[in-house]
Amino acid sequence: MKLSPAPDPARPAAAASPLAAFGLPLLRLGFRPFYLGAALFAALAVPLWVAVYLGYLAFTPSSTVSALLWHAHEMLFGFAAAVIMGFLLTAVKAWTGLQTPRGPLLGALVLLWLAARMAAVVGPYPLYAVLDLALLPLVAIALARLLLRAGNRRNLPLALLLMLLALANLGFHLAVTGLVPLAPVRPLHAGLALIVMVECVIAGRVVPAFMASATPGLKLMAHPHLEPATLALTALGLALWVFASTGWLALGVLLLAAALQLRRQWGWRPLRARGRPILWILQAAYAWIPLGLALLALAQVQLLPASAGVHALAVGATGGLIIGMITRTARGHTGRPLVVSTPEVLAYLLVLLAAVLRVGLPLLAPGLLVPALLGAALAWSAAFAIYLVMYTPWLMQARLDDKDG
Repeated sequence: MKLSPAPDPARPAAAASPLAAFGLPLLRLGFRPFYLGAALFAALAVPLWVAVYLGYLAFTPSSTVSALLWHAHEMLFGFAAAVIMGFLLTAVKAWTGLQTPRGPLLGALVLLWLAARMAAVVGPYPLYAVLDLALLPLVAIALARLLLRAGNRRNLPLALLLMLLALANLGFHLAVTGLVPLAPVRPLHAGLALIVMVECVIAGRVVPAFMASATPGLKLMAHPHLEPATLALTALGLALWVFASTGWLALGVLLLAAALQLRRQWGWRPLRARGRPILWILQAAYAWIPLGLALLALAQVQLLPASAGVHALAVGATGGLIIGMITRTARGHTGRPLVVSTPEVLAYLLVLLAAVLRVGLPLLAPGLLVPALLGAALAWSAAFAIYLVMYTPWLMQARLDDKDG
């Protein structure tokens, strides 16, 4: 059976733009401010964290949360969540033909995100927690209402995943403040697991569609039992990692999930992405998901440190998929060709280099942890700085074709 490609969120559907372009270009569609904010935050926060970790800079976010917890939380619920929200606020418009939040309402959502990031550093912890907890449920409810109104139940699980992400965030703040007897790292792991599941769902929609649309004559075959089995085993393996004690059951499930993820991606014909950077970055980044699951599996029986699997999923998979998607969707929604330039390819390579340095170098040579952290932070920051230099003018201006969005 031939796989029917999902609508490409980088190419808005004609029905999704019934209104003439109006208002501040930055606030016409969710990807614009959230991508810029997330890229700026990524470029600044990681070098800041490494400088603190290595003792080059004295920085304590608050008396309640440590710098380590701040780093882990903010990269998940500040950086990655912002990109996911920006993507979904854009994609749901393309999927449903209905207008997602824009103008002053979108601006208020972005200011709420920004206020939480600032409160984490300079505000009292209760204010930070309230601001931080408010945004995800608001976006999830707004998207769920649009999907239900359009009868688009196929994508409702994405709104549900946002709500679960909000619950994980709540668990973190309750744990940090001592209101629940829970180690704060556990809800952070739950947040990473949910983000990985969002990536698995979205990649399963868009990567085959992107491959088919860019490769004339390419036929991708759907395997009706492989998709649900892969997602179910991945979710179960991650749940065992988050909630259960380490052991052989988690090892087996995570290894099986990694194998199914590899089989799933092979069906997307990754070798056909050669020579097309806008495609191979997504394929290369997705390959970090089975690798990360395998590394987590080995950590369940103390063969490897858990940080290797965590950073494979957080830097390699999440960072790689993000840099790939925020370039492709921003190009499409500003009316530009879906062909990236040399600086963008450099940004792709830098994110992948950051993942290799952060994950691989400490495993091969534990004594090189400090150079690995410094190199990974510099590569990561440079990648998102390149994005900011190239894309800030584009996202601040109207589309080249004068359409809305």
